[in-house]
Amino acid sequence: MAESKIAIYGAIGANVAIAATKFVVAGITGSSAMLSEGVHSAVDTFNGVLLLVGLHLSKRPATAEHPFGHGKELYFWSLIVAVLIFGLGGGVSFFEGVQHIRQPEPMRDPFWNYVVLAAAALFEGTSFLIALRQFRAQARGLPFWQALDRSKDPTTYTVLAEDSAALVGLAVAALGIYLSHALDMPELDGVASVIIGVLLAGVAVVLVAQARGLLIGEGIRPETARAIRAMAMEQECVEEVGHILSMYIGPDEVLVVVDVNFKDDTPTGEAADAIAAIEKQARARFPMIRRIFIEASEAPAPARTSDAL
Repeated sequence: MAESKIAIYGAIGANVAIAATKFVVAGITGSSAMLSEGVHSAVDTFNGVLLLVGLHLSKRPATAEHPFGHGKELYFWSLIVAVLIFGLGGGVSFFEGVQHIRQPEPMRDPFWNYVVLAAAALFEGTSFLIALRQFRAQARGLPFWQALDRSKDPTTYTVLAEDSAALVGLAVAALGIYLSHALDMPELDGVASVIIGVLLAGVAVVLVAQARGLLIGEGIRPETARAIRAMAMEQECVEEVGHILSMYIGPDEVLVVVDVNFKDDTPTGEAADAIAAIEKQARARFPMIRRIFIEASEAPAPARTSDAL
């Protein structure tokens, strides 16, 4: 969690400086694309604050009402962030672009637009590299796209997605401003704003889908379930393994329930040892499994007394 906060603080610091500068220059030059970029950075700043709120609330201890803790609080706030990116970032940028296309205004001196875009690219690039470094540290050597697909920490991949969209948006804004001024077609500035809006909406849809899966109870990957099944079958007293039920209850915390069918006449003590061995192996191989419950489908036989007794 400490690593996730570093990425968020870096993103907030960059976006505060960039948003203020973009708004000032947008007012001076009259650029629609620059105004959209200012809205984008302001939304990203607020989103960073919401992610920090989610991180803080998710660390609250378990209560009687929430016996498994508050880890999913982070998923809820990441969903709110995605909705804000879609509505405020994408929606406002798209609307502003359409308005500028319908009522184009000649752009004044674009020099300061380029200066701000260059500075914004520097800050956003720095924020992106910070988030990427934290993400790679969490990936534990997995290839980037595979690690991104498997990540259940919305703070890091949300910052990565926002910064990636910001860098692409800066390039689009710069191109729109240049073409608008060079070709004397102010409508192109509005077109750039519309493209930025569509870009943000696309990123938001991806983040919403990820948050939705985690909120409604996404479980472990099939290969992880197969590995746990194999661990259980290694125990001599286990006849078969039934359902393996699981659910992420936090970015690095998983609940797993394993249905085990023991062989007939398995002593209670031997079954208990097998259960303990399965739990130990599963936790050692998959550290995110914090809670694992083994359910016996067939009740083990009571421990036999000695014939001498």
